[in-house]
Amino acid sequence: MTPDSRKQLRKHLRTARRSLSRVEQRRASQQLTRRLSKTSLFVRSRHIAFYLAADGEIDPLPLLHRCRRLRKHCYLPVLHRWPSTRMSFQRLLPQQRWTRNRYGIREPLPNRKLQVRPWRLDLVLMPLVGFDESGNRLGMGGGFYDRSFAFRHRRASWRRPALIGLAHQCQKTEALPAASWDIPLDGIATDHELLLLRPDLRMPLRLEDNQG
Repeated sequence: MTPDSRKQLRKHLRTARRSLSRVEQRRASQQLTRRLSKTSLFVRSRHIAFYLAADGEIDPLPLLHRCRRLRKHCYLPVLHRWPSTRMSFQRLLPQQRWTRNRYGIREPLPNRKLQVRPWRLDLVLMPLVGFDESGNRLGMGGGFYDRSFAFRHRRASWRRPALIGLAHQCQKTEALPAASWDIPLDGIATDHELLLLRPDLRMPLRLEDNQG
């Protein structure tokens, strides 16, 4: 796929998700929350990274609220001022103070003491523009997530964190060619389906997993 064709595909898929009505967006978010919250991956994860939806992205905020009620540790990405190509994951506080990054997206007021290394997370819920069934992800083009998880290139498999892309079903597309720097997803969750690509992520819940 050429840069121009990737750009055109990104434009087409962004238009598709922005065309969803508020009712459709809300319903999709609720369906996503129900689908993910029942998985053993979610139940067993204690440190979970989210994002704040923008530009028609499917909204994981109801799932984040559920995590906080369950006393899981929730994190959001925070962009670095320097180097400007980097980002960190920062734990949310009960009384969180906020700012806006260079893209106008709300994020926690940076506090290095609350930021963790990406490999310390159990589960990362990632935004995307497009995806295919093989776990290839088309992002916005900034490369922030690929750089954050570039350590996964060092060996064939990593148990932590599990990288799950979130999307509307309309963002599914044909096979996406992967660049050498792309970090493949471990799964994709939409309002219509849950595709877990690693066998260990499909382990069934045990009775004790649901206690509490």
